[in-house]
Amino acid sequence: MNSLFEVDSLHVRYGSYEAVKGVSFTLGEGEILGIVGESGSGKSTIAKALIGLEKASSGKIICRAKSVQMVFQDAVGSLNPRMTVRQTLDEVLRVKRIRSRAAEDLLDIVGLSKAVLDQYPREMSGGQCQRISIARALACEPQVLIADEPVSALDVSVQARVLNLLRDLRHELGLSILLIAHDLAVVKNVCDRICVMEKGLFVDSGEAAEVFACPKSDYTRRLLAAVPKI
Repeated sequence: MNSLFEVDSLHVRYGSYEAVKGVSFTLGEGEILGIVGESGSGKSTIAKALIGLEKASSGKIICRAKSVQMVFQDAVGSLNPRMTVRQTLDEVLRVKRIRSRAAEDLLDIVGLSKAVLDQYPREMSGGQCQRISIARALACEPQVLIADEPVSALDVSVQARVLNLLRDLRHELGLSILLIAHDLAVVKNVCDRICVMEKGLFVDSGEAAEVFACPKSDYTRRLLAAVPKI
């Protein structure tokens, strides 16, 4: 598997505070990699460093992807409240000069009806706004999609639909996805590999089934204990 991202000993500091303390990982073509940890563990800082919103203090980030897009945690807040869905998607297509997809095609990809094209974010549910955010990212035809807590504010049933959408997009579009979450239950049936993060460090990593079956750290075991049993 070819790597689209290679991260080696990444450190990110805010003044004297070190948010990320030397993590290393790869993201392969067509892979879904999960980074899981509690709020403040440093996982969102990694995502921002990958797309250049945060500057690495030291370490190396090698990106071989032609395009990388990010879906932010606050889907409603990331959309312009004064723009309709049509305007939001058409703006990206116009700026990027991409004509291979129309706004209607993007909605079809994320499972939304074209009836929402003339709606504003305030008129849609959280799940619909999240799908619009994903559609906006897909408008740029990325090789890598970074999804930062994409389901944290959604009801459980809506969470499942969004996660299934990400899994389907991996197969249909050949996307590589970095999925960031605070809940191991979210990534259990979606990710190929999982890195568990605590206080800026990876305390566990491996194939998803391996992490769930044989956790290496007490922190991972605590997260697993919090996963609802069905």
